[in-house]
Amino acid sequence: MKAVHDDRQARHDPKFFLVNGVPRPSPEQPERVVRLRAAAERAGCGFVAPQDHGMAPLAAVHSAEYLHFLRTIHARWLRIEGAGEEVIPNIHPAARTDGYPKSAVGQAGYHQADTACPIGAHTWESAYWSAQSAVTAADLVLDGERAAYALSRPPGHHAYADLAGGFCFLNNSAIAAERLLRAGRRPAVLDVDVHHGNGTQGIFYARGDVLTVSIHAHPERFYPFFWGYPEERGEGAGRGANLNLALPRGTGDEDYLRALDTALARIDAFGCDALVVALGLDAHVNDPFQGLAVTTDGFRRIARAIAGAGLPTLWVQEGGYLSDDLGPNLAAALEGAQG
Repeated sequence: MKAVHDDRQARHDPKFFLVNGVPRPSPEQPERVVRLRAAAERAGCGFVAPQDHGMAPLAAVHSAEYLHFLRTIHARWLRIEGAGEEVIPNIHPAARTDGYPKSAVGQAGYHQADTACPIGAHTWESAYWSAQSAVTAADLVLDGERAAYALSRPPGHHAYADLAGGFCFLNNSAIAAERLLRAGRRPAVLDVDVHHGNGTQGIFYARGDVLTVSIHAHPERFYPFFWGYPEERGEGAGRGANLNLALPRGTGDEDYLRALDTALARIDAFGCDALVVALGLDAHVNDPFQGLAVTTDGFRRIARAIAGAGLPTLWVQEGGYLSDDLGPNLAAALEGAQG
C-alpha cells in the first residue's frame, strides 16, 4: 500500500492539556508519528511525500475566516503582554451566530472549542502538511490505487468548518472526501475512532452528497459529549446521510464487528464508489482513553471487513495514543486492509 507523510507534521508539539481541572501533558505527542510510521513500514507501506496542493482543498471544507485565523493567530497572540507560548481559549460565545470580535483572545474563543487544541509556533505548518498528506493520498486513490494510507498528524475529525477541538485543526478526512466528491466520486466517511467524528458530521450534516458514519463510544459520558447520538441523522438535504453507532463503554471485538456490519450495509445502500476511513486506533483496550476494548487482532478483522466491501479506500490516521500497543495496532489494521 502506498502511504503519504511529511516530516513537518511532527513540529506541532502541544504542551497544554486539561483533565478534570488539572493540567496534564498532552497525549497528542510528536512521538506518535515515529511509532505509526515505523509500524506502517513494517506492514509493507511505501511512503511518499505529499504534494503541495495549496489552500484550495482546505478552503473547500473550511471557511476562509477560520483558515486566516489558524495561519495568523499565534503571531498575534504573542503580541499580547504576558501571553503564554500557546493559544488557549478562556472564553467562548454562547452560539455561532454571536458577534465576531477583533481581539486575538475573543477569536481564540470563537475558533477553538476546548483547551485540547492549543496552537503553538508550528501548529499551522504541521496541520497544513497533515491535510496535504490526506489530499495526496486521495489523489492516489483517484489515480487507481485500491487503497492508500495518509499518516495525518495532527488528526482532524473533531475540526468543524470554522472550529478546532480535540487535538484537531483541519479536518483531513473531510478534506479528502470533498476531494473525491469533486472528482466525480460518491464517497462515504467511515469513522472508527473511539471518539465520535463530530467535526466531520458537522461539515456534511446538511448535505446529501457525502455519507458520514461513525462507530464510537457513546457520548453520554465520553468526549465529545454533545454530539454522536443515534438520533442525529442529518438535516435538510442531508437527512438520512448521517449514521451514528454509539457503543457502550468497554465494547469488544464481536459487538464492534456487528456494528461495523450495520455501517457497511448503510454504505452499500448509499451507492458509494469510494470510501474514506477515519482510522482511529484509540478504541483499543489499552489506549489511554479507555473507551472501548477492541484488541489488536480486532483491528485486523475490522480492516479486513472494510476492505471486503471492495471500494477504493483511503485510510486517514486519526487518534490512537502512546502505548506499547499503538504500533502493533496500526500494523494489524494495515495488514487487514491489504488482505
